[in-house]
Amino acid sequence: MTQQRKKSVGAYGERVAADHLRSIGMAILATNWTCRFGEIDIVARDGSTLVICEVKTRTSNSHGGPFEAITGQKAARLRRLASHWLEVHDISPASIRIDVISVVVPPRGGPVVERIAGVA
Repeated sequence: MTQQRKKSVGAYGERVAADHLRSIGMAILATNWTCRFGEIDIVARDGSTLVICEVKTRTSNSHGGPFEAITGQKAARLRRLASHWLEVHDISPASIRIDVISVVVPPRGGPVVERIAGVA
């Protein structure tokens, strides 16, 4: 898969993930927020909880499922990004949670979305 195709599939997955979060009642506060530590795919609010979402999109599971891409190192980076986002935006939510959203785009049919809440 070319780099441009990967970007396109990733962007599509992030849009699907944001739509999914809205459909379950979450408010999207930011998408593709970047800083010197990296990027947060989606920042959302679930009631009084701030939710940092990592979106992993795949066209197949032949090289492992999307959830397998979340390593301890990636979780630590997400925690660091969450802390920095709070500092930059000067807010103190009641709680913070990190979710991972898997979007699998099959050759036929619609995308399959799964979410694991509170991974790190």
